[in-house]
Amino acid sequence: MSAHPHTQVMPSRRLFLGAAAATSLALAADLSLGARPAHAADSAYVMGYFTESPAGTGADYGLHLAVSTDSLNWMPLNQNNPVVTPTQGAGGLRDPFILRKRDGGFVVLATDLKGTDWSYNSQYIHVWDSADLRTFTNYRRPHLHDMATHSWAPEAFWDASRGQYAILYSAVNSSGHNVLMVNYTSDFTTVSAPRVFFDPGYDVIDGDMAVGVNGVNYLYFKRNGTLVGARSASLDPGSFVPFSTPVSHGGTEAPTLVKSLTSATWYLWGDTYTPNGVYYAWQTNDLAAGTWTPVDQKLYTHPLNAKHCTIATITGAEHANLVARWGAPAWNRLKSYNYPDRYVRHADLTARIDTYPFDPYADSMWKLVPGLADPTGISFRSVNYPTRYLRHYDYQLRLDTNDGSSGFAQDATFHRTAGLADASWASFRSHNQPTRYIRHSNHVLRIDPVSTVTDRADATFSVGY
Repeated sequence: MSAHPHTQVMPSRRLFLGAAAATSLALAADLSLGARPAHAADSAYVMGYFTESPAGTGADYGLHLAVSTDSLNWMPLNQNNPVVTPTQGAGGLRDPFILRKRDGGFVVLATDLKGTDWSYNSQYIHVWDSADLRTFTNYRRPHLHDMATHSWAPEAFWDASRGQYAILYSAVNSSGHNVLMVNYTSDFTTVSAPRVFFDPGYDVIDGDMAVGVNGVNYLYFKRNGTLVGARSASLDPGSFVPFSTPVSHGGTEAPTLVKSLTSATWYLWGDTYTPNGVYYAWQTNDLAAGTWTPVDQKLYTHPLNAKHCTIATITGAEHANLVARWGAPAWNRLKSYNYPDRYVRHADLTARIDTYPFDPYADSMWKLVPGLADPTGISFRSVNYPTRYLRHYDYQLRLDTNDGSSGFAQDATFHRTAGLADASWASFRSHNQPTRYIRHSNHVLRIDPVSTVTDRADATFSVGY
């Protein structure tokens, strides 16, 4: 990413998802990241993030939320607008982190920084309390240190040996490079003096902890554009030793560890800055191995313009309450099946699939409305050109203004079917050319007959956000 500060990295956030399996409720509380006692009822996930887009039109430095039932495919809440924004310090945040506290409520931490002024130094972080992530109270900015440096990507975890929470963050200390610092706290208001938590002798940021996994504690961090893991049998500062094989996809930062609630799988999310704004995911069934396999991009979709996420587990009721409070998006995005890094968008009024991310990002946002010619079908109305719809003309799809004619209505109406290449995805059959389906060819959308395996893949899309 062009705004990326040389090797000195951007801030991020992280998190260990899911309470560790334990034989007693008390033990589970101590082994998880400050979670309340063994929360077996958790069945969903919440993500926190801020937003940026390539040309900056999607930049918003407040706390955004999304939810998921599988930890891979995410639905942004509040129309992908922030649910709370800092009012002090820089007036914006990066790198939010959501922690389930031992009392069952949540605390939200974030970097005190708005935008990309990497020279901005703040010895403070943003903090909110929240009972349910529907309201946010007791906003404050605890002072972490007196050094002339930043306090990037704060994360917290419960340290049972100390009976306190640890706040982990990146700062440049007397070593001259970023290290991971730690302060201890009981209330996220009053904190202990800072200590160096992890300094391997080179620049590191974005620490992400997984505590008490089969008796081992794991710390993932960014080094030179890659994600690297360290581990320790204790949580003592200075005890972690790097061990894993680095992973990356271009310049990558902001590791986020996620434990599946339904299998033995761990996921490692990474946020790229070359290009800026794409998450990639890796998986393993054994954290101790320190090796990761890339997850097929068909299998996951992160929120539009999301940056530097945090993920926490929640109950089914909490998931439902968050959707009820903040609402589901009034729009969708369509992802290509065989080019899952590309999304359907309009450009110069032509429909095509382009590699995410791009600006204007709203070119890829669609309202799927009842079909103009048949309400059992659908029509694709543009979000940023709301008088225009996708319609076929000479078999190519383009974005045209609805002229109210019967011919336009028929050209702009399609019928959704099970995906021709994957029944869990979707395909779209033309209303007035029923032997033809929407498909991409040389990245441009058209309606064509579908017969080959390639045709079916070209005509298959996911309907997500």
